[in-house]
Formats: sequence, structure tokens, C-alpha cells
Amino acid sequence: MKIASWNVNSLNVRLPHLEQWLREAAPDVVALQETKLTDDKFPLAELEAAGYDACYIGQKTYNGVAILTRLATPATAVIADIPGFEDDQQRVLSATVDGIRVVCVYVPNGQAVGTDKYAYKLRWMAALKK
Repeated sequence: MKIASWNVNSLNVRLPHLEQWLREAAPDVVALQETKLTDDKFPLAELEAAGYDACYIGQKTYNGVAILTRLATPATAVIADIPGFEDDQQRVLSATVDGIRVVCVYVPNGQAVGTDKYAYKLRWMAALKK
């Protein structure tokens, strides 16, 4: 199974590049980070036309993750977020694809030590590890 990961830094901007790369590389599974799209704006029809299904969670302007799979091999047992960790940021998505558990993660930038963002990152990483 060919699994790839790509921080697209805006799926709207990178969609043509993604579609071309999917045709050329033909991965079985793709984990996308930083899609920067709300769920209602996710380009599912375009990806289905390229031969892929998707599970996804997103938010406007920031974060957002997705797992693409070939249409013939849909994702199952999809879990959004980190179970037991309350968080508004859409950074984690996991799914089982053909018996393999795939976890797509967009890790927070902690910025400087001692800041609120750094403390959040440490709490987030601890929850992810757990």
C-alpha cells in the first residue's frame, strides 16, 4: 500500500496540484494537513472524479485534516479529534484503510517557550500520546 502525507497549506490553492499528483503518483492513501476549509467547502466531487473518497474535518482559515482513499477501498472506523481532549482546532483524523490504521495529524506550532500556545502544544501532544 502506498501511503503519502502532504501539508497542502490551503486545499483551495493546491487542488489542481493535488489532482495532477494523484494521477501521476497514484497513492492508495493520502493524509492532508492544513486544508483550511470548512466541511461544506471540501472539494469532495473533484476528488471523487479523480478516483478518491475522503473523510475530513476542517475549519475556516486554519488547520483542517483529511484522509483520501481510493474509491474501491473506503475508510472505516473514522475518528475525528483526540478522544477525551476538548479542542476546537481540527488537527487529528484517523481511519482504518484495508486493515491499516492511518492517523493524520497537524501538530500545533508552540511558538516561544512559556507562551499560552506553547502550553497548549504540550497539553495537545500529551493527549495525542495518550
